[in-house]
Amino acid sequence: MKNHFTIRPNLTIPSLILLLSGCASNPEPAPAPILSGEEMLRESQGIASLGDRWKQGKQLVDRGNALVAEGQSKIDEGRRMIAEGEKVMRESEENYKKIKK
Repeated sequence: MKNHFTIRPNLTIPSLILLLSGCASNPEPAPAPILSGEEMLRESQGIASLGDRWKQGKQLVDRGNALVAEGQSKIDEGRRMIAEGEKVMRESEENYKKIKK
């Protein structure tokens, strides 16, 4: 009987460690369900639809960027014209003042 009690405490600690490590480990993922041909077709059509929608969004972004660039170009040209016009007006006013003196 004495041998039986000395073996049991020695196995309790390793058993407890194994039990706790088993509980702490990640469970194995469930296997992926097998899809039927119809399910695969539906999913691929949905993915194709998403791809088409993304392409439409990309085209909108590209067109918008082109418009912004064109608009910025027009703004820059407008500012250049304003600066040139203000310069002409200022020179005219200075020449007028010189003539009046």
